[in-house]
Amino acid sequence: MEPGSRKINRIISFLSQYLQGKEAALRLSLITFFSKGHLLIEDLPGLGKTTLAIAVAKALGLSFGRVQCTSDLLPTDITGLSIYRKNTGEFEFHPGPIFNNIVLVDEINRATPKTQSALLEGMGEKQTTTEGKTYKLPQPFFVIATQNPVEQFGTFPLPESQLDRFMAKISIGYVSREAEREIIKGGSRRNELYSIGPLMSSGEAVHIQESIRDGVHVSDKLLEYIMDIVGATRASNYILAGISTRGALAVSRTAKANAYFHGRDFVIPEDIKELAEYVLPHRIIFKEEHERLDKKEIIKSIIEQIPVPA
Repeated sequence: MEPGSRKINRIISFLSQYLQGKEAALRLSLITFFSKGHLLIEDLPGLGKTTLAIAVAKALGLSFGRVQCTSDLLPTDITGLSIYRKNTGEFEFHPGPIFNNIVLVDEINRATPKTQSALLEGMGEKQTTTEGKTYKLPQPFFVIATQNPVEQFGTFPLPESQLDRFMAKISIGYVSREAEREIIKGGSRRNELYSIGPLMSSGEAVHIQESIRDGVHVSDKLLEYIMDIVGATRASNYILAGISTRGALAVSRTAKANAYFHGRDFVIPEDIKELAEYVLPHRIIFKEEHERLDKKEIIKSIIEQIPVPA
């Protein structure tokens, strides 16, 4: 059987023809998925967030659901609800879009806090409770949420407790001039994605997730390195609340996935440093007088001051 890392890289190469100029975002999305985490994409409209989510779902042979958040969206619009059937005299549960393997939650900060919280149980516990009953969600389960970084009118900013649920936060950004020229010339290829066959089965995807969790080794020295980074964020004069234990776990898990993608069964310092700017900044809270500072730059400066284990 083809090694998992080789198959993943083949998927990235194949999907890159549909996602011109977005290879880095695609790779980070897959790293987050195989780390059993969830992804937050903060970017402007029209840069390919939906296309990216569809591409990942189709390539991995997984079901896909989408939630377009608005201020009047209800929790049951996400989780589902029971409908009374007159012919049987019973209520029948109709599952909502959260009952898919990959769920795109578009403009999550336009939903009210009560509706946002409906996602928390699913993201954290892989289950959802509605009308007093608890339902297990399909596995694997991966949430891709998006938010607009500019327009804040009529939005409800995500609280720190929910931001911490996202393993990584990325932006797709504008593509290069050459890539954008090719997109304009050839038009959107999103519709073509619906017709591609899976390049990996859902069973294979789950197996790779387990292989990364159990088969990739993090040495004691690198565990201490992670703890040094976490401790430095908590001791920083700029930061009010540093990295949580969940954040430390996210560093370890994404580093393992990064190592696996490179065909290794062990983590090296570069695996941690390469992903730190996507895994850590959204988890820290600045002191009020330092709120205008760039979180990514602070994280980078903290990591640069910590000795790398030999």
